[in-house]
Amino acid sequence: MSGTGPDSPRDVTILGEPAGSDRPADPGHEGKGEIHLVHMYPREMSIYGDLGNTRCLAARIRRHGYVPVVHQHHPGQSLPETVHLMVGGGGQDSGQVTVEADLERHADRLRDLVTEGVPMLMICGMYQLFGQSFVTVDGRRVPGLGILDATTQGNEVRMIGPVVLSTEFGDVVGYENHSGSTVLGAGQDPFGRVRHGQGNNGSDGTEGAVTGHVVGSYLHGPILPANPRLADALIGWAAEVATGRPFEPEELDDAVADQAHARQVARLLG
Repeated sequence: MSGTGPDSPRDVTILGEPAGSDRPADPGHEGKGEIHLVHMYPREMSIYGDLGNTRCLAARIRRHGYVPVVHQHHPGQSLPETVHLMVGGGGQDSGQVTVEADLERHADRLRDLVTEGVPMLMICGMYQLFGQSFVTVDGRRVPGLGILDATTQGNEVRMIGPVVLSTEFGDVVGYENHSGSTVLGAGQDPFGRVRHGQGNNGSDGTEGAVTGHVVGSYLHGPILPANPRLADALIGWAAEVATGRPFEPEELDDAVADQAHARQVARLLG
């Protein structure tokens, strides 16, 4: 690891995450295997509670019998040598400009990780930066990584409110809060189809984008605690990358999350 862990004053506290989870397991205590989880820019690009996705993933990795090693990546640092799962969140336009140079510095490594099948969940601002470009509301063009074929234009009017999507992971619920209006390229698969809410742009019925194991979405909440199937899909892909074996899940009790999910779908769709 480089620049992460309790000795790094830049790290953000992840409520509920046990001390030492940024360190590899002691020999003989790796469980079904270590899964290295990297949260990109938790200070600049996680202002809508998206750090909860990291907490959710680490907790579920542990409940499935694997050992999470949680890294936080800040601008100017090297990426961890080992990466099995990556998440990023939303921020203000100024935050996106702040991380722009660092993201470009790691662009080739990130694209290599995508090719290797490393799953990534990129929310809101990071979703935009994983696209082709983002044009801020004052006209500045921020180039993206081009991993997702999506182009975003900032607007004065925000799209805010609860969302229900149809996705390959079943119905997904969350909360959108974005001023960017995103248009997908002709061959780009969306993350989901909007059943309630605005989605990518409020007009074409799409939300987010998916390429391989990379999921981009506008859904905050954070999205994963309310959608365990999506969380486990990301963990399953990461486990396969980490161990070279098929995912070996445990039977988890998701009754509370399932009830909350079902009530939200019923409330919004009737």
